[in-house]
Amino acid sequence: LAHFYVDGEIQDTADYTGDSLKLARDATKVETSTIVFSGVHFMGESAKIMNPDKRVLIPDMQAGCSLAESCPADQLDAFQKQLREEGREFDTVAYINTSAAVKSLCDWIVTSGNAQEIIERVPADRDILFVPDQHLGRYLMEVTGRKMMLWPGSCMVHEVFSIQGLIRAKRQHAGSQVIAHPECPQNILEITDFIGGTEKMRQYVMGIAEPTTFLVATEAAMIHA
Repeated sequence: LAHFYVDGEIQDTADYTGDSLKLARDATKVETSTIVFSGVHFMGESAKIMNPDKRVLIPDMQAGCSLAESCPADQLDAFQKQLREEGREFDTVAYINTSAAVKSLCDWIVTSGNAQEIIERVPADRDILFVPDQHLGRYLMEVTGRKMMLWPGSCMVHEVFSIQGLIRAKRQHAGSQVIAHPECPQNILEITDFIGGTEKMRQYVMGIAEPTTFLVATEAAMIHA
């Protein structure tokens, strides 16, 4: 299994490629006793959760995720206890880019592809604590109209984009379109032509018939997909 964010050569050798949601589903279809997951820690953990009797290997044990690491389980647990002591009634919604320990503390697990749908299922009388991505959380607040408490985490890859650099690139490529992942900061999304998760970006590009240049604001290897 290989995420669209890994090098293209690895994607080409994989049996399954996709975004986090698709790969989580694909992991349940694997019939072999061993799964090799070319991705980061939380992806391998997710595959193991759904395949407790299988062996799951990660080729690079140093392949961490800055977003997942921004929300340690002990800190989330302490904050949840504080909210309960204050009498708050809330559901914790976790983006899949979190450790298994964090997921165990949450009520809902979402991907960028199904987050809006899941948020809209949370009962209206419940507050929502969204972890760990503040940028994705802010975007979801905008599209769903639900107020949420946002964990102050972020992905360093999506925060590296410069608004000035993006504007400059758009000027240099007349007629180009900017497509961006909702993990990007608000100032990037404000000048984006299409906002979507990994799979939705791929489908959007595939749906454009005429030759078009796309400026892709997410992991560079996504271009290979």
